[in-house]
Amino acid sequence: MAEPVGFVGLGIMGSRMAACLARAGHPVAVYNRTAEKAEAWVEEHGGRVAASPADAAEGAAVVITMVVDGPQVEQVLLGEEGAVHGAAAGTLFIDCSTIAPADARRIGAALAERGHGFVDAPVSGSSPKAQDGTLTIMAGGSEDDFARARPCFDAMGENILHVGPLGHGQTVKVISNTVAATNAATLAQALVVGKATGVDLEALVAVLGAASSASTMVTLKAKPMLAHDYTPLFRLAHMLKDVGICLDESAAVDAPFPSAALARELYHAAMGRGLADEDFAAVLEAVEGLAGVRL
Repeated sequence: MAEPVGFVGLGIMGSRMAACLARAGHPVAVYNRTAEKAEAWVEEHGGRVAASPADAAEGAAVVITMVVDGPQVEQVLLGEEGAVHGAAAGTLFIDCSTIAPADARRIGAALAERGHGFVDAPVSGSSPKAQDGTLTIMAGGSEDDFARARPCFDAMGENILHVGPLGHGQTVKVISNTVAATNAATLAQALVVGKATGVDLEALVAVLGAASSASTMVTLKAKPMLAHDYTPLFRLAHMLKDVGICLDESAAVDAPFPSAALARELYHAAMGRGLADEDFAAVLEAVEGLAGVRL
C-alpha cells in the first residue's frame, strides 16, 4: 500500500502535486494557510484536512512542503506548529519549494538532529505538468533518502534526477529557472524590436520557434506575450525570487552571470508595474515601457 503523506501548501503547484499523490493511492492529509483551499481540495480528491502542519504530519511516513520561500519552509517544518512536532521518528521530509541552498542545508541539519530524513526536491514544469504528474524533479540528499522519496516522486514527476547532496537540488533549480527567466526576457525584447521594425510578429515567432533561436520559452510564452495574456502559470514574483537566489549563489563563488543580472532588473521593473502575481511573461510590460512600444 502507498505510504501516507502529509502535504503542506496548496498553491498553483502544490494542489496539483498533492492530487497526483492521491491518484497514486497515497492517503493524503493536507494543510494550507487558507483553510478553505484545503477543504475544497479534500472535497474533490479525498483525504483529510489538517489543522496545522504538525497535524498534517500525524501518521504520515512522508511530509512534503510546497510553499513560497525559505522562511516559510522553516516555519511550517520547525515553527511552533511545525510538522516536526507531529512527526514520528524517522519521518522523511521532502521540500519541493524553491529556496536558497543554504536554507535547505540548515533545515536538513535541524531535522537530522531530530532523527528525520530530508530531501530538497524543487520541481520544474509549471502547472500543466504538475496537473499531469510529469514534472522534472531535481533532488538533493542522501542516496537512502532519495530512494525512500522515489515513490512520491514517481507519482508527481516524469524526469526525476538525484543531482547530489543536500542543497544541490536547489542550486540546480535556480540556475535552470534563471536561464528560463533570461530567455523569456530576451524573447520579450525580440518581440518589441520586431514590432518597432514593423515585421509580421506571427512570422517572427514561427521563425524563432523553428530556427536555432528555438527554446521552450518561445514555445510557451510567445503567444501569451502577443496576446498580453499573463494568466499565472508561474508568478513573476516567484521567478524574480529564484533569479535573486541564483545571483547570490554566483556571487558567492565569484562566477559572473551578467545576463541574469540584466533580466533581474527587467523583472524588478515589471514588479514596479504591479505585476507580481501575473505570469512571468509579464516581463514584456517592462520591455514595452522602456521602448515606448506596445505589441
